Amino acid sequence: MSEQVILVDSRNRELGVMDKTEAHRLGKLHRALSIFIFNSKGELLLHRRAMGKYHSSGLWSNTCCSHPRPAENVADAAVRRLKEEMGMKVEMKELFSFIYKAELENGLYEHEADHVFVGKSDENPNPDPNEVMEWKWMNTDSISDDIDANPNNYSVWFQLIFKDVVRRVKESV
Repeated sequence: MSEQVILVDSRNRELGVMDKTEAHRLGKLHRALSIFIFNSKGELLLHRRAMGKYHSSGLWSNTCCSHPRPAENVADAAVRRLKEEMGMKVEMKELFSFIYKAELENGLYEHEADHVFVGKSDENPNPDPNEVMEWKWMNTDSISDDIDANPNNYSVWFQLIFKDVVRRVKESV
């Protein structure tokens, strides 16, 4: 059975469901989540997407990125996907949400109502190799410099939200 995403309107109201790959091919607005886990040193846990991913493979991104299942609460989906992808259980809170649209490789689009979650942990991940090929903790200033120098090494959504997440996390301390 194919994985389904929740289609939404511009106010994040549910409209129905669609096959995930088809939604990305057609650029349909759908619900998503992005997780940022920081350690006690203020470093962010990054992951490099596995080469088998159907888009943005081999790119560095935030700790975890995914979609809730139909009828699944976004916060519950964040907990589930962090465990499935990174092998971690971390208390998280939703920081903000936003809508974006970006063209990807292979004629695909990200058009997402993205819910951004943050958490804190000093635990190292035990990632699923089908999802993650590499991971590292990295200082946020170093990440910012590397994104500026090597933007093609990072996922489009991570580039869009990284600085805003860091600013909001620092303001909430």
